[in-house]
Amino acid sequence: MRVLLLTQWFDPEPTFKGLAFAKELIRQGVNVEVVTGFPNYPTGKLYPGYRIKLIHRQTIDDIKVTRVALYPSHDRSAIRRVLNYVSFAVTSLFYCLFFTRRVDIIYAYHPPLTVGITASLIRVLRGIPVVYDIQDLWPDTLRTTGMLNNEKILFLVGLVCKHIYQQVNQIVVLSPGFKTLLMQRGVPEGKIEVIYNWSDEHKLNEPIDKSNYQRTSKSHFCVLFAGNMGTPQALGAVLEAVDLLNARGVAVEMIFVGTGLDSERLKKIATARNLTNVLFYPPVPMSEIGHFLDSADALLVHLKADELFKVTIPSKTQAYMAAGKPLLMAVEGDAAELVTLAGCGVLAKPEDPKSIADAVQALAAMTPSQRKQMGQRGREYYMTNLSLSAGTVKFKQLFEDVLQKSKTHH
Repeated sequence: MRVLLLTQWFDPEPTFKGLAFAKELIRQGVNVEVVTGFPNYPTGKLYPGYRIKLIHRQTIDDIKVTRVALYPSHDRSAIRRVLNYVSFAVTSLFYCLFFTRRVDIIYAYHPPLTVGITASLIRVLRGIPVVYDIQDLWPDTLRTTGMLNNEKILFLVGLVCKHIYQQVNQIVVLSPGFKTLLMQRGVPEGKIEVIYNWSDEHKLNEPIDKSNYQRTSKSHFCVLFAGNMGTPQALGAVLEAVDLLNARGVAVEMIFVGTGLDSERLKKIATARNLTNVLFYPPVPMSEIGHFLDSADALLVHLKADELFKVTIPSKTQAYMAAGKPLLMAVEGDAAELVTLAGCGVLAKPEDPKSIADAVQALAAMTPSQRKQMGQRGREYYMTNLSLSAGTVKFKQLFEDVLQKSKTHH
């Protein structure tokens, strides 16, 4: 079976379904080729060693990767962002229509939505079945993150989404809540498959320690948050929770690793409130984060209280579970249900400092062996149901089913 992975982002860029996914598909007997852009995400600057050409072919770990020209950008300018998405959609469509050899299935990764437009056009013009993997629910995400506020444009984006959902053969979503939402929007249940995301297990399992990170106190209960610190993460509530814990006399240390649009504001709040037990570290590559996760007592997931996030499972959830540590899950809905199902953490209400402080206290009151068992349950659940190999088995089966159905229809 020959599968074309159509994705705007691919290694060396950070991406969920990149090189590791391609290699695992090959290991499971699938013939894979990749069509992607020139690496420039997340900075918008072209990665060293690359020069934009119309078509650039390379081989990475025995995988054929074709890069097509795009306009590199990832800043706050809506026009430049649109140019970035549209340029890749146009060049990848041109390449897939005229230059790719015949493939059996196209796997298209969303975001951005423009990849879905390209994939559905190829399906119509070349008759190749499409499996569409939705990682972000548009237009909802655009509205919630504030990336787009124009209601007319958001309505248009919604119409385009609806059209793509009708065109593609199969849709993959990352949570049961996503599936429910799409069904409410008229997508037939049989067309939607839930396949959870996995984490970068390889890098997590062999962490490199290049940091000068040391816990300031072994006697303090250490909670760690790793990742983006933006508006959706709403981490101000976590600082208020630390304030409450300090007032209660609970010996706790809160570590933030990462950066984002909100990180400077959070640092100022921590300084103003004299929260000396809150520490900030700059972002580290995935290959080094394992060392941080390993040294914490519990790992925090927090998103603001929003309907959209009830159907979202933040990717750090899987990484935390794979790391075998107890989770403090302050996201409602699907993410909370996953933690309950795996029995690997304590739940708190998002943006509720008292609830977060109570959850920290509940974890701190457990014995080390109770917490260890909790972490082990998370890791076991992850390996069985959410790992790269488990997810790829499901994708391979899905590709075979779609291929079988499309042959039957022809």
